[in-house]
Amino acid sequence: MDLEEQTPQDRLQVTAYGDGGFRVLDERFDGSILITPDGVAAWPVTSMDDLDLDGFRGLAGQVDVLIIGTGARHEFVPPSKTQALQELGISVDFMGTGPACRTFNILQAEGRHVAAALIAVE
Repeated sequence: MDLEEQTPQDRLQVTAYGDGGFRVLDERFDGSILITPDGVAAWPVTSMDDLDLDGFRGLAGQVDVLIIGTGARHEFVPPSKTQALQELGISVDFMGTGPACRTFNILQAEGRHVAAALIAVE
């Protein structure tokens, strides 16, 4: 699905998702991705069963919000799993990958310190 460009060209934004990957600005990424202030990287997660929140501890001090796209549909995560990140000052929000892409773009446009971990969808 294509998303309309809403942020300045110098900010990362998801411009399309689906077909097993993403387009961030004009670059195509196959598979799941992690977008941080440092850029875009492959993220070896294909389902919520693969999710390890400890891997996000390094984002402390870099981002205020971490958006996690859970795939084609929203999946709930027990609050106990997110507590450690919240104690580091990182607010974590889970939603389907489509809404996660749009939310990431909006927060970027607002100038927020945000990261997104997005599970690829077909």
